[in-house]
Amino acid sequence: MRKFLFSILLAGSANFAQAHTGHGADSFTQGLTHPFAGIDHLLAMFAVGLWAAQQGGRARWQGPLTFVLALAAGGMLGMLGVGLPALENGIALSVMLGGLLVVAVARVHTALALAGIGFFALWHGVAHGLEMPDNASAAAYASGFMLASALLHASGLAIGHGALKVSGMLRMLGAAIAASGAVLLMAAF
Repeated sequence: MRKFLFSILLAGSANFAQAHTGHGADSFTQGLTHPFAGIDHLLAMFAVGLWAAQQGGRARWQGPLTFVLALAAGGMLGMLGVGLPALENGIALSVMLGGLLVVAVARVHTALALAGIGFFALWHGVAHGLEMPDNASAAAYASGFMLASALLHASGLAIGHGALKVSGMLRMLGAAIAASGAVLLMAAF
């Protein structure tokens, strides 16, 4: 478990050292790597998977699917140049709240949970769209970041299912995510 989490953190931080990412990569690859380039995106998407594993039932696919669809809508808005106010704050808040939902083992009404997931996914999508390289194909880039998001959700689901068997493990993961979100939120101000 520690090795997997460490590898996720390394993957998310690998591009911090590069001033410009994606040179020489095709549009799909640029989109695929984008969610891994920022710890905020990586943790938010991972938290959705953890929460979905915790909820069980249809939430296991409804939460991630809602996120990916709203992410796509937000991506389109961002590609059109539409921004959202306090974009980085909203993304950081999504990380913190995603972690807190996991810590609290929150069982909120599914429709409310999906609305929250969709709302925050829209913010992530706008950020992805706004950061699309000028020379990228919009369809290929969006396909890449949607697939990467689905993979991060699947990772959260898999880790979440395994963590359900270890007392307190999911809550510890949620607490680490929530604390990271709080740090990101403070840094955004």
